Amino acid sequence: MNLALFDFDGTITTREMFAPFVRFAVPSGRRMLGSVVFAPIYAGYKLGVVSGNAIRSSVVRFSFSGVAVDTVHEAGRRFSDDILHGVVRPHALERMRWHQAQGDTVAIVSGGLDVYLTHWCRQHNVDLICSRLETRDGHLTGRYIGEQCVGEEKARRIRERYDLGGFGQLYAYGDTHEDMAMLALAHRKYYRWEEMA
Repeated sequence: MNLALFDFDGTITTREMFAPFVRFAVPSGRRMLGSVVFAPIYAGYKLGVVSGNAIRSSVVRFSFSGVAVDTVHEAGRRFSDDILHGVVRPHALERMRWHQAQGDTVAIVSGGLDVYLTHWCRQHNVDLICSRLETRDGHLTGRYIGEQCVGEEKARRIRERYDLGGFGQLYAYGDTHEDMAMLALAHRKYYRWEEMA
């Protein structure tokens, strides 16, 4: 049996889904205030002086701190049902299904949020390793549990979850520098759907 590891944003989908989920889940008043608050940080991100991790952490804190867990999970379920199906690449689903038909273990390994990816992965019967939001007393704290699941953290969590030596071949599919550590684990690696040497 083999292990097939898929990045989600930009690999399974046609674009990054963190910002669309925030727009979908956060009330309009808070979103409008956030657009003012985050304008300088976003400019720094575009200039390369603010990291993706830093901006995502700040947006999560601002958007979800104190919000009821059930409210955000329900938004995640609706986002998965109503939005994600429209941005999934048909050939990505075909490749996932091909692996499943071979008896391979298939996992999504993503910096995206558990509150919507859990629902999507359950629908498609695949494992999930992703960034998770912290909860306390039924509300989100505005923090992640541990590190965001990007870069080296992807590889660390894969090794933590699976006995890699127990698989015949490892396949990995990614599309950005944040996937390179995951791709480095694989025997067969695909970057933007082209096989790497």
